Amino acid sequence: MCGIIGYIGDRPVVPLLIDGLKKMEYRGYDSAGIALLKNDGFVIRRAQGKIKDLEKLIQSEDFPMTTGIGHTRWATHGVPSEENAHPHRDDKNRIVVVQNGIIENYMELKERLIKLGHVFTSQTDTEVIPHLIAEYFDGDLPKAVRKAIKELKGAFALLITSWEDPRLIAVREGPPMIVGKAEENGNGIGSGTLAASDIAAILEYTKSVYFLDDGEMAILSHDSIELTDFDGNPIEKEITKITWNPIQARKEGYQHFMQKEIFQQPETVRDTIMGRYNLEAGDIILDELKEIEIDNYTNYNYILMTACGTAWHACLVGKYLIERFSDLRVEVDYGSELRYRDPKIDKKTLMISISQSGETADTLAAIRAGKKKGGTLVSICNVVGSTIARESDAVIYTHCGPEIGVASTKAFTAQLAVLVLLALNIGRKTGKISADECRAILQDLIEIPQHIRTVLKQDGALKEFSKHYRDKKDFLYLGRGINYPIALEGALKLKEISYIHAEGYPAGEMKHGPIALISSDMPVVTLVTQNNVYEKTLSNLMEVKARDGEVIAIADEGDERINGIADHVFHVPKVSEVLSPILLTIPLQLLAYHVAVHLGCDVDQPRNLAKSVTVE
Repeated sequence: MCGIIGYIGDRPVVPLLIDGLKKMEYRGYDSAGIALLKNDGFVIRRAQGKIKDLEKLIQSEDFPMTTGIGHTRWATHGVPSEENAHPHRDDKNRIVVVQNGIIENYMELKERLIKLGHVFTSQTDTEVIPHLIAEYFDGDLPKAVRKAIKELKGAFALLITSWEDPRLIAVREGPPMIVGKAEENGNGIGSGTLAASDIAAILEYTKSVYFLDDGEMAILSHDSIELTDFDGNPIEKEITKITWNPIQARKEGYQHFMQKEIFQQPETVRDTIMGRYNLEAGDIILDELKEIEIDNYTNYNYILMTACGTAWHACLVGKYLIERFSDLRVEVDYGSELRYRDPKIDKKTLMISISQSGETADTLAAIRAGKKKGGTLVSICNVVGSTIARESDAVIYTHCGPEIGVASTKAFTAQLAVLVLLALNIGRKTGKISADECRAILQDLIEIPQHIRTVLKQDGALKEFSKHYRDKKDFLYLGRGINYPIALEGALKLKEISYIHAEGYPAGEMKHGPIALISSDMPVVTLVTQNNVYEKTLSNLMEVKARDGEVIAIADEGDERINGIADHVFHVPKVSEVLSPILLTIPLQLLAYHVAVHLGCDVDQPRNLAKSVTVE
């Protein structure tokens, strides 16, 4: 999750690059850099930290160059540092590159290039790209790029240039890439062409753009844009006219940030898992743990997971996953409770904390108490350099970018994706699951982003459906097994943003109290997957129907029996049971969102709530 921008034209490029990077800083903020073309080479400036740190670095310098590329980084491979910051170049200073994405086979490529005499200076996957392009470069940059990118495995958006062939090459294979011609619009930009990973970065300079699709590249010169596929075949595309203002551009046409973040989940789940598995070997790659030998799980007697709010629901899913794939016992506790009791933590305890912001006060206090007792701490977090990240023994970052909407959506599903990887890692390290078993689940996990897109296609139906529930005062959400926490999360989303009272329960517990509330005035949202408690869940629903309750079911595709029981059914693709929480979350988010919008609620900033709870 990084921001990239490039320009070639007739005006000084540095102000444009810095302005564009600032508009994309939400995509990454642990380092930033620019590369500027001159007649016989590059001027490269990079800084660890935020864009303001890069500005300080260059404030006393004068740069007349009119071609350049820029990058703001969200660390994946290599710690945040100047050496690991983009742009990266080859060791002969011929090619310079910025990237958004992950190159999965970079180690294989790096080893080959080292044998050919290339010298590397960073820990990043990106650095292999300029070296690889340089191997094929004979003065024709597009030709060399086409040869190189066919050897790359992963998901990537690239901007590439060379002082020997001073054009910009934009490449898309996964992450977004937008290109356009500069327009005379009162900003004094003059002529030129631009490329960026976010429309907001270039909207001030052009409102006519091409959105590249996967497998496409653009060749940008001073006054032209040539579009081709990776084989060099020309492509005809329609120009898209952007009518958004700058604030709308940040929302990318969505009505609210929460809606945008719900629809970003195919990409954020993909970005989070990318580079963290070896499908062929049936293994998980979590180098963050290996460096401090945490992944020798036989050293621990049990695992204690802690978090607050939505992240606590992720912990509950994590408990099911880890206990499913290992013999380790897992306990889950709220951070606000753990800090005030006497948990049995010692050096044989592995603590796992989850926090979107990395600043959650109760979670931070809980992990400090655990570390004081000798526990080893692994955190799952979304913010590089946050307090919880700094105080952890190891951090597994979710790569979904900052959430602006207060109610967590994409951060939650990214946390679930990390927990699947972590649980599989524990299972493989402890010998509980085989490479074949791991490979089968990984194959399903790799397909989850596409399945999420399938679920999101039901948005229109859920929007229309939700109109009928804006006047309801109470909801009950039911789930069993690994999906019980998702029932809790669905109920939390509804009450957070619509202010409708909602409760989540294990479906089997309904008769132990909540059944007294069932009536035609209380919709019951039920998660029904075809697992080992499927028949029991159907029995629970029959109990609801016998009391005149209205059942809304989220069920597997192909499940015809549920159609004869529930009043309303929304289907999701059938996947491995351990991955169902990710998919089932999406329609619950959409339902909550649309009910809140119909009620006229402030979806992005619901009353009384804060994005990061930094006080007790």
